[in-house]
Amino acid sequence: MQAGEHLTLLSRPGYITDQSVSKLFPMTPPSSAPAVAHQRRKAERPQELLDAALALFVERGFAATRTEEVAQRAGVSKGTLYLYYPSKEDLLKAVIRHFLSSQISAGAELAKAHGGSASELLRDVLMPWWLQVVNSPASGVFKLVITEVRNFPEIADFYRREVVEPGQQVIRQIVQRGIESGEFQPLDANSAVFSILFPMVMLCLHRHSLGACLPDQPQLDPAHFVHAHFDLLLQGMLARP
Repeated sequence: MQAGEHLTLLSRPGYITDQSVSKLFPMTPPSSAPAVAHQRRKAERPQELLDAALALFVERGFAATRTEEVAQRAGVSKGTLYLYYPSKEDLLKAVIRHFLSSQISAGAELAKAHGGSASELLRDVLMPWWLQVVNSPASGVFKLVITEVRNFPEIADFYRREVVEPGQQVIRQIVQRGIESGEFQPLDANSAVFSILFPMVMLCLHRHSLGACLPDQPQLDPAHFVHAHFDLLLQGMLARP
């Protein structure tokens, strides 16, 4: 049927019905792509807010950063930010929990399941974890907390509970495991924990302080430093024949 015949039929009384119109002008169902994209964007929003918050907190400091600046960098409104994180303190706690606490928990599970020696555990679990932290935005959390902690006691207590104590416990258990098996010397486990941790924390601080401010200076290779550090540690900790 030609277009002219369609128009003639449509002019007849009683011809126009819902079915006749749908046959002549079929409706294409609306695409679900925009809704799917919106859902995906909503699911990614907490991560985007945390990434933006960490970057700004490290660049400007926690006290100097305004929540609207975090929202702007993440591409959302200030009201949207508050839907996920009611206060700036809650946002910082979420940053700490996401970038460090969850990773420490994952490392603790790997350590429990590891069937090798304590030395292998330090090399296979702890060393790769530190390399991952140093080479990621998570390394900025150490600078952020150390520079701000005295002014925000609540954050300091949260960081102690979420990062310091669990992290030290994982390393202490590894060291104690090596001592009890005779693999390590009967050394002071607490001192060994600090000997392992402090250079790693300093490496992260260096990346976001002198390492970022002195571009003309020879760059410290994190991978080389971490491997050398663990070699020195193990040489000092292993039991002598």
